[in-house]
Amino acid sequence: MARTPQSTTSERQPFLVRDCALVAIATGLKASSAREFRDRLQAVDSASIYYHFWGNLLEPRFDERVYNNDFAAWMRHRMHNPVLAERLAVLDPTDFADLDLLRHAVIERIEERLDEDPHLAWTRSPEPFEFIRSKIVVFDSRKRIREPAALVELIPQLSPSSIFYHFIDARRREPIGYDDFSLWLEGLDEDHRELCRCIADIDPYFGSLTELRTELASVVTQQFG
Repeated sequence: MARTPQSTTSERQPFLVRDCALVAIATGLKASSAREFRDRLQAVDSASIYYHFWGNLLEPRFDERVYNNDFAAWMRHRMHNPVLAERLAVLDPTDFADLDLLRHAVIERIEERLDEDPHLAWTRSPEPFEFIRSKIVVFDSRKRIREPAALVELIPQLSPSSIFYHFIDARRREPIGYDDFSLWLEGLDEDHRELCRCIADIDPYFGSLTELRTELASVVTQQFG
């Protein structure tokens, strides 16, 4: 990424703090069996894949956090198939370059399990899975910082949904894979490469947003003291 020359505090582009909400929108697609589930996955909008993997961070929908995506949770709680549920639960969406690759990984695991257990193809749940897609609504918090060290005080004050917007949702915007904190720091000067590396090493998926906020706060505090 091209970097700007080192600038003075007055010239620095401020970090604009934003908040967000995920709006759930019904797709009309439902599935009552693993076979139907696989078929619907092939056709559903990628925004639905995003919602069912990331949405429960903002809107928890199942008590057992170990099943941290809706696909795994439905397979466990409604289809009563712990084997397939575990295989879906260990999928980390940050390991995939885009949502279609993640979609294919989910489908592969379902087909693998269908081959192992033909009876599963005909097992039906009385509670069908409803595919939901999401739209993100962004709010301006009117908070601004210009000094990187101000992150030490800022991050612990951020709402969980603000953490979601700047650290998780940012990674699917251009440039792909960058959170907003790292993108801002790299745009100021080259003094924060190590901090950006430490931030990039944080996996945002297997934990809550408050845990993620605590980990981010710890990283920037270590850097700026």
